[in-house]
Order: sequence, then structure tokens, then C-alpha cells
Amino acid sequence: MSAPLIAGLELGGTKCVAILASGPDAIHERVELPTTSPAATLAAIEAVIDGWRGFAALGIASFGPISINRHAADYGHITSTPKPGWAGTDVARRLGARYGVPTEFHSDVVGAALGEARWGAAAGLTDLAYVTVGTGIGVGLIAHDRPVDGLTHSELGHIRPQRLPGDDWGGTCPFHGACVEGLAAGPAIAARTGVKGQDLPADHEAWEGVVHALAQLLHTITLTGVPRRIVMGGGVMVGNPFLFPRVRHSLRQSLGGYIAIPEVADVDTYVVAPALGHNAGPLGAIVLGQQALLSR
Repeated sequence: MSAPLIAGLELGGTKCVAILASGPDAIHERVELPTTSPAATLAAIEAVIDGWRGFAALGIASFGPISINRHAADYGHITSTPKPGWAGTDVARRLGARYGVPTEFHSDVVGAALGEARWGAAAGLTDLAYVTVGTGIGVGLIAHDRPVDGLTHSELGHIRPQRLPGDDWGGTCPFHGACVEGLAAGPAIAARTGVKGQDLPADHEAWEGVVHALAQLLHTITLTGVPRRIVMGGGVMVGNPFLFPRVRHSLRQSLGGYIAIPEVADVDTYVVAPALGHNAGPLGAIVLGQQALLSR
């Protein structure tokens, strides 16, 4: 018996992907759309999904912060996002009601983590972290095959790292200034250097601060005791592969041998690139839809 078709949506800050699939080897349709205003973006998404037939569930992996508490009045909404115009936007309730199928809603990084755990760089592992470094910085934690959340989802991209000596640049986060996202996300790199990350030379001094902030984020994630592997994706990391050895080296120095566990000590296999590439998030939305079916 073939796996049921799932409609998946990865709603990102720059673009969104609607996908009809049951897995990486059974993608029936994949459509990319720009993320503009809430009204225009959701209407465009609905225009795509309206044309699909036979899907059994809907999975939505969205940029955030989002409300994942099903008992809250704002469940399924994007909440205090810095993305202009999107705060308070209903996503999951609106789409779930429109299509009348079991629906699961979580953060885009949790979606990517689930995708990489099922089919990608963390396949076979029940505990992992997915870190995206792109327009924003977010972390999806998975333990025992389930997202690690409670009151809400994690927002580890907004921790405040120790600064490099002599570096007092204020950062770009509208909420926290020099948090990890405010120091190392794509817009922060462009604001600080005047050059987009993909065009910044590998020997530019600004990368030192980016690596320093990202290594401290990984240090914090490692100390949660959850991940057996950390998968790092997003445009900044994938577009600049020279960052991986630098971040690994800086993480090793930061930990100082404190976590004496073989999986962590072998930092080259502990911190890895995604195997699903640009499909990590969309396929994670498929996993969310599958979970909605199981919990129905």
C-alpha cells in the first residue's frame, strides 16, 4: 500500500514552497512563491493547493514566532514576527478550515529538522537539532522523534552571545540588537559590510564575528543534551561552505572538551550540512502532515 499524499507548505520569510508528496521519491508537484503581503501570499498558496486532489492531510512549517498551543485563541497564527505586516496573521486555522483535512502546524526549522531526521543527514537518529542561518536564524530541536516544545517553540536564534573583544557593533535584530540573529543572519552580514553574504570574500574579517556567534549558539544547543547531530542549513551556511570547518573548530574550542561524548567529540560528523538541500523544509511539512494523520 502506497503512502498517502500529503499537502505541505513551507512558509518562509522570503519565499514559500507548496508541495504535494508522500516523500522525497514521490514529489508530485512543487511550487515556489514569493512571500509578500499576508493577503497576497496566502491567496497565491490557496490558488495552488485548490488545484490539488486526493491529499489526506496538510502540514505547515512556518517562519515565526508562531502560536502552536491548540487551546490558545491565536493558535495557528504568526505572532511577534519582525517581518512587516505579518504579526497576527492566521495561517493554520485558515488553511485547515479551507481544506477540511487533519492539519499540523509548527516552525519552519522544526519542519526542516523532521525532514532531515526522516530522510536526510540525520536519518536513523531520534534526537537532533536543525539550525537555519539565512534571512533569520532559528533552531528546531527533536527528541525521541518529536519536536521539543512546551509553552511554545524554541527561539534559540535570539540568545545573546558573548561578544568578540573590541566588537561593539549593535546588530540588526529589532528586538534584541546583537543576538545571534542580529549578528550572523544574512541581513546582519549585509548591514555590517554592505555586501550580501554570498558575495562576501571568504577572507573578509566580518566572518570572524559570524563564526564566533554561531559557535556559541551551537555550544548552547549542545548543552541542552538533546542533539546527537546538528544539521546546519539556510542560505548563509549552504552558500558559504567554508563556514562549516570554521564553525566546527570554534565550537570545539568553546566546549573545551567538557562534553566527553564520542558523538560530540567527532565534531566533523556532529555538525553537518543538510542532505535534502532546498527540500528539507518542504519535506518536513510532509512529515508534519503525516503526524497529523497519525494523531487524528
